[in-house]
Amino acid sequence: MSTDKIFLAGGCFWGMEDLFRKQPGVTATRVGYTGGTTPDATYNDVKTGTTGHAESIEVTYNPAQTDLRTLLEFFFQMHDPTTKDRQGNDTGSQYRSAIFYENEAQKQIAEELIYEIHDAAFLPGPIVTQIVPASTFYEAEDFHQDYLEKNPSGYSCHFIRPEWALRKKAS
Repeated sequence: MSTDKIFLAGGCFWGMEDLFRKQPGVTATRVGYTGGTTPDATYNDVKTGTTGHAESIEVTYNPAQTDLRTLLEFFFQMHDPTTKDRQGNDTGSQYRSAIFYENEAQKQIAEELIYEIHDAAFLPGPIVTQIVPASTFYEAEDFHQDYLEKNPSGYSCHFIRPEWALRKKAS
């Protein structure tokens, strides 16, 4: 089975992982840290907001069952891409909205989708999601992996906003 992956940040990684793992075609998820300069980042490092890393997820998916555009549309419905360095009660650059792409095709899909969402004008403000090259992904501690499966009453700032689904303009 052929798979692709994308790295995404949009607030606390627990809620993102919990929602993404349930998406058709997603074969694996991992939570971790990326986008910063501190090597071998840990939660204790990243939570300070001084490492440049964001709480992120690695989403592995089967391109025969889903595509990147579909996953990114879901990403934009599950968090608020119009708030800089904040999701829910979580604030700081480690909770920023970002797409960490591995190749130019991923970058192009992300840029085109953001343009379409902006053009559709259904979000409460401009999108602040960063689109940046992927860098080293540091897997988070075991405690954080599958956290909401292990702790079903745990905190998440994520929920699906169906009203934020990209709608094609009527012709």
